Amino acid sequence: MNSTGKSARLDRIGTDGKLVTIPMDHGITLGAVEGLKDIESTIDAVTRGGADAVLTQKGIAPRVHPNKNGKGYIVHLNASTTIGPDANDKRRTGTVEEAVRAGADAVSFHINVGSDHEPDQLADLSRVTDEADRLGIPVLAMAYARGPGVDEHDARNLGHAVRLAEEAGADVVKTAYSGDSERFEHVVESTARPVIIAGGSPQGDLATLEAVQGAMDAGAKGVSMGRTVFQHDDPKAISEAVAAVVHDDAAPADALDAAGL
Repeated sequence: MNSTGKSARLDRIGTDGKLVTIPMDHGITLGAVEGLKDIESTIDAVTRGGADAVLTQKGIAPRVHPNKNGKGYIVHLNASTTIGPDANDKRRTGTVEEAVRAGADAVSFHINVGSDHEPDQLADLSRVTDEADRLGIPVLAMAYARGPGVDEHDARNLGHAVRLAEEAGADVVKTAYSGDSERFEHVVESTARPVIIAGGSPQGDLATLEAVQGAMDAGAKGVSMGRTVFQHDDPKAISEAVAAVVHDDAAPADALDAAGL
């Protein structure tokens, strides 16, 4: 159910129904990598640059609020590490109520569709959406096609992942980009929820923006880009460029020029 509170909070994490979200929850996954040690400066830079919202784990909330320049805040509710036994085994790190206490406008949850952990993660996502619905909090599901023998960029697999997220009650769905606009149309058409794409490993500024443009052309509603932005030499400028493509339909090369990149 899309309550008044949920609608109001969705407005806080986007602009006119489109979203530029910068996830910075990687401190659990990867450690205090470049861009996350002084997370305060990074949050300030990306939100001044055009990000609609930032995303962290609940414990980072005190470092977020003074530096997000009035933009939205999403708290992520599960995690794993790269040094643990299985990076796909995302476990709960918080509740929706804890996220609300931390000042979140929305919560997010990661599920690896096709992994050995899919059943537990699906059950957990369903519980999160129920908790969130009672409190009027939007849920961003990070639904990836990941597991033994699973092609992470196959449009059919991605379409299944985003549909699963909607069926479990998510309000917005993040997934990987299929690599071209035509195939990604199937992914967007697989759900009535807004679909946004992940950034993945940085591939260069122009390639990044061309992927964003391709996804938007296919009907996506924005992006959720972490390392591509927070590990960039100029997080503010790349945020400006991504926001120009998402919100203003700028051509990638023009967006880079305008941002000084």
